[in-house]
Amino acid sequence: MEEPIVNRVAKSPLINLDLEALFPEVEVVDLDISQWLEAGFILKEKEFRAHLQETDFSIFQDKVVALHCSTDAILPGWAFMLVASLVNPVAKTVVLGDRTTAMTTYAQQFMEQLDLSEFQDKPVIIKGCGDRDIPEQALIALSNRLQGVAKSVLFGEACSSVPIYKRR
Repeated sequence: MEEPIVNRVAKSPLINLDLEALFPEVEVVDLDISQWLEAGFILKEKEFRAHLQETDFSIFQDKVVALHCSTDAILPGWAFMLVASLVNPVAKTVVLGDRTTAMTTYAQQFMEQLDLSEFQDKPVIIKGCGDRDIPEQALIALSNRLQGVAKSVLFGEACSSVPIYKRR
């Protein structure tokens, strides 16, 4: 007599966490500060501030902004702070650096704000494959946070997972 096939994965207490479904799709855009510098290199405070006042920053609404200077201009820190202070009210986040740095920083910030209480003392498997490119920092930040909450953390699929952490 044959035994019935039992789906042990469905019966397990494992919680599948699909990072692709959890992590929002965001647009990362560049903001080059050199556009407001004389000849792309010289910062004259009065003219710089006037250019900023004329700029419509609403184009950065709900975007991750990579603030940078594409020229070799030597700029005071306040120049970046001033631009960021004008973009910040509309953007998801403003980061000094390239697109990769901006997305990595956003991923870190997003993961730090997640409510992970539903994973308290439970085994969690973070889904490994997907169609979207999720920054590795999101995986690291999520894994780090889950270590303080979950009983165990795995990566991959239930049929072929990699153990990451197990509480002792």
